[in-house]
Amino acid sequence: MEENLVLETAQNAVLVHSGPLPVEPVEIKGYDFNNGVNYSKLLKSFNTTGFQATNLAKAVDEVNRMMNKKLEPLPEDDQADCIELGTRPKTSCTVFLGYTSNMISCGVREQIRFLAEHNLVDCIVTTGGGVEEDFIKCLAPTFLGKFSLSGRDLRDRGINRIGNLLVPNDNYVKFQAWVDPILDKMLEEQKQQGIRWTPSKIIARLGKEIDNPDSVYYWCYKNNIPVFSPAITDGSLGDMIYFRSIENPGLIIDIVEEKWRRFQCFHQHSTRVRRF
Repeated sequence: MEENLVLETAQNAVLVHSGPLPVEPVEIKGYDFNNGVNYSKLLKSFNTTGFQATNLAKAVDEVNRMMNKKLEPLPEDDQADCIELGTRPKTSCTVFLGYTSNMISCGVREQIRFLAEHNLVDCIVTTGGGVEEDFIKCLAPTFLGKFSLSGRDLRDRGINRIGNLLVPNDNYVKFQAWVDPILDKMLEEQKQQGIRWTPSKIIARLGKEIDNPDSVYYWCYKNNIPVFSPAITDGSLGDMIYFRSIENPGLIIDIVEEKWRRFQCFHQHSTRVRRF
């Protein structure tokens, strides 16, 4: 009798009858490589693969929605309300791209550069490190290391670590030698021409000066893509601006004017955001 009760209790726990699914039923099924290598179908199959593959598939779908929306003609009724971003044409969708500095430090930088080079984004928002690391990599390379390397030993060697990336400190010395004369020119133009420097104006100027097609911000300058970095001084560039201000003081960075430019970008017919 007692054994029957134990068996019944175990069966009731294990063999619970299923109710209806709380979501629309989608069967899990992955890509079959017996059908050959088709990257488009492979990515599409991620929708039904599960785990993070499904999130990647959703991101791909959202990017495609952005691009398709951008190709739509801007409705006539909305043209008056849509603010023109400098010389960039008004479109049905303004695409923002946001990322942190590690995305520029690593090899994702080349994909971000591709987006800027081919005008696939309209505005960029990044950190101070996301700005300076692009220019530094034009001056000297970053190397692959290991997460397990001793930070103290690297410091003694004059090597900086970003995760498993290694950046010789000489890279920052080269950055200072490159950026100091530009800061002096900017101060001169501020005094003589009354230019009010904002973070986005500074980044555009540095993109012009680097004159290197490997640079993200070279292409942002060429294609008039505004780059917003409210905390532009939080990093090596801020150190260089500070050091230079002691020897040649007076450069002013206006972050209030920058808020108006950001508002112009947001005040569009349709806005989409990509975030790395």
